[in-house]
Amino acid sequence: MDLDTYLAKTPATIEEIKARVAAAFGRHPLCRQVEFEIVSTPRAAKGANWTISMQSVAPDALWEASDIVSDIQDAYVLAHAA
Repeated sequence: MDLDTYLAKTPATIEEIKARVAAAFGRHPLCRQVEFEIVSTPRAAKGANWTISMQSVAPDALWEASDIVSDIQDAYVLAHAA
């Protein structure tokens, strides 16, 4: 397997990304109450084309929620609408 294939992000819709983030937050006891929204953004040089806006994050959950979001952002790219 070549490195580019291994490091490639998986295309996902906003709804799929939202479901993955909700499931990840739900598995972490400190992040279960975090409210969030997926926001589509213009494609950047690093390939980012979406972000997560978090609200109601308890201070003790901030680092964990940020780590979860970072891991998901590293794995998924917003799929183009058909």
